[in-house]
Amino acid sequence: MQIGIYKKEGSFSDGWIDYCERYNIPYKLLDVYANDIVEQLSDCDALMWHYHQTNYKDMKFAFALLASLELAGKKVFPNFRTCWCFDNKVYQKYLLESIGAPLVPTYVFYSEKEALQWVEQTIFPKVFKLKGGAGAMNVKLAKTKDEASCLIKKAFSSGFSQYDKLGYVKEMIGKYRQGKVKPRDVLRSFYYCLKRYPTEFAHYHGNEIGYVYFQEFILNNKFDIRICVVDNKAFGLKRLVRDDDFRASGSGNIIYDKSELDERCVQIAFDVNEKLKAQSVAFDFVFDEANNPLIVEISYGFAAKAYNKCQGYWTEDMQWHKGDNFDFQGWMVESLIKEINESNNLDSVCV
Repeated sequence: MQIGIYKKEGSFSDGWIDYCERYNIPYKLLDVYANDIVEQLSDCDALMWHYHQTNYKDMKFAFALLASLELAGKKVFPNFRTCWCFDNKVYQKYLLESIGAPLVPTYVFYSEKEALQWVEQTIFPKVFKLKGGAGAMNVKLAKTKDEASCLIKKAFSSGFSQYDKLGYVKEMIGKYRQGKVKPRDVLRSFYYCLKRYPTEFAHYHGNEIGYVYFQEFILNNKFDIRICVVDNKAFGLKRLVRDDDFRASGSGNIIYDKSELDERCVQIAFDVNEKLKAQSVAFDFVFDEANNPLIVEISYGFAAKAYNKCQGYWTEDMQWHKGDNFDFQGWMVESLIKEINESNNLDSVCV
């Protein structure tokens, strides 16, 4: 048995490689961008690739490659059930609604006329989002009917860049005031603001156009809770909302104390993933006026470095396990090895 891994610093691959080396698991480093990637995989039983939503090359073909390999019988991480709706909040709306998950009420329109009619009937504020984006980028608060109408008209005319220039400048200024970034980071944000195409992703992806997405604004949330499930184990953290903002994702203000994590979120995460059957899934939760946890969105991937500091994990029986054996990236490798062994055993039986 041999596992193919695409190595990218700062991704899950750091933990995968470390785990394989510690436990003498054969692995092979691959270049997923190479034209002969399928041939490179000929002596591997699986491919593991932590692809990222802000890398335009990843988003161009990662899903196609992984799905093709999976259809051909090779094990992959992430597999179809894990990543098919990755970085697409529109897909996630339909998925979570269809399985009865407690989703924040979400509205998607593909017609400017219908969206503007809805604006006349609803109440504000509402949260406007593009279907893709990480760290709360591409998320705005439409405080009034007029603000929402302007967003709708733009969505069905010129559309929106995947890179929010002014939003990034404001975020860098805020982080500088908190002492989290250096002056050069603020200056760099101004430089990007002046460029026609500030990032490769914005250049090659093009504008988001032809749809509009809103979610209910849940009042008085000072934080959100992120619960991740990997190999039937759950772990998480609390993210505090930015100063003078309503967004928690990407704030960097993190609390790891288990007592700060509402276990109802953990139970919901287990229950929902029982239906999703994802190899890895992260749920973002906020709380409504009755203090009920609601899912904002989901993702298969997350910043590994932030979660290495988690104090422990829950198993499906809701038992808490604190200790040194917390290794969610290793669990990903273990889970994939189980899949490989189960498939090989089944093949042997069939033969």
